[in-house]
Amino acid sequence: MPAAAKIQTTKPSAKPRATAHAARKVVARTERNCSVARTLDIVSDAWAFLIIREAFFGTQTFEAFRSALGIPRATLTDRLRKLTQLAIFRQVAPGSSLRKEYRLTKMGFDLYPSFIALMQFGDRWLSKGKPPPLTLIHATCGCDSHPVVTCSHCGESVGARDAKYRDGPGAGRCPAKPGRNTRRASDGSQFVRGRPSSVSRALEIIGDKWSFMVVREGFFGNRRYDKILNELAIAPNILTDRLNRLVASGVFQRRQYQRSPDRYEYLLTDMGRDLYGPFIAMLRWGDRWLSKGKPPLILTHLKCGHDFEPSVDCDRCHKPIVAADMRYRLAYDPKSFGASAPRSVD
Repeated sequence: MPAAAKIQTTKPSAKPRATAHAARKVVARTERNCSVARTLDIVSDAWAFLIIREAFFGTQTFEAFRSALGIPRATLTDRLRKLTQLAIFRQVAPGSSLRKEYRLTKMGFDLYPSFIALMQFGDRWLSKGKPPPLTLIHATCGCDSHPVVTCSHCGESVGARDAKYRDGPGAGRCPAKPGRNTRRASDGSQFVRGRPSSVSRALEIIGDKWSFMVVREGFFGNRRYDKILNELAIAPNILTDRLNRLVASGVFQRRQYQRSPDRYEYLLTDMGRDLYGPFIAMLRWGDRWLSKGKPPLILTHLKCGHDFEPSVDCDRCHKPIVAADMRYRLAYDPKSFGASAPRSVD
């Protein structure tokens, strides 16, 4: 083939490749900087969540985790390694033992209030008329406790209609992380492995990343399909699936606002608005540990007029909830699930 022909063939083929590359750059998906999303990057992995939950109940060894969760060895090894790299766990070899234990770090223990806020949501909305799996006893005051999310300044409870937000120093957008958890919501059944848990029931609904992001847009005031679609750069079939599931679960209600063609908006229900407490509890953890001192949002409590950090407090003595101060009265036998019994009160 003549050299001129080779050159002519090469030049046109290079240009489309550059154009396609540029197009890919233009349509690259970005997302809001969000401390709740950063927290869910960790706990929305079902196995990682279950391992952290068992650690709050006192589980520390590889075999104890495996027994409680029925988790494959390779999977458990992988998640423990990742959670240790994330500084949620630290490895300890007690005494002269060669067997390592996995103990929660300060960062790991600080996830406890977020888990408790999710548990309260699950107890209120997802128990199907049955008693909750466990009752919390706050050792500090000795009372059965039903913790609430409060304002750190005035101590009053905070709901979705009690706060406003503005951009913080970490506000903005960033490229969407590759490989984020975008499984279909039907896979949420993995969260209910092992012992009964209201936290697991809550994460069945919002544990997958797209479901969370759609609910989050509801708190930002985005109600309409096109607005949510454009904000999230989500595939239409995935958005339709998540909205349908969130309506079916009671988080959203669908309301028609136009005919010919029919168009609908999606409004948070009382149940959906009640997710605000768990969301801002996770926001606090993400701000503290993952924002590098630059929180994306600043919250202001409308009732007292002050900026605040969400706090998860005992509803009886109004002290912040920490894992070391909690005891449990169980409505199930942990041994029947191969699980460890936590510090409990009969």
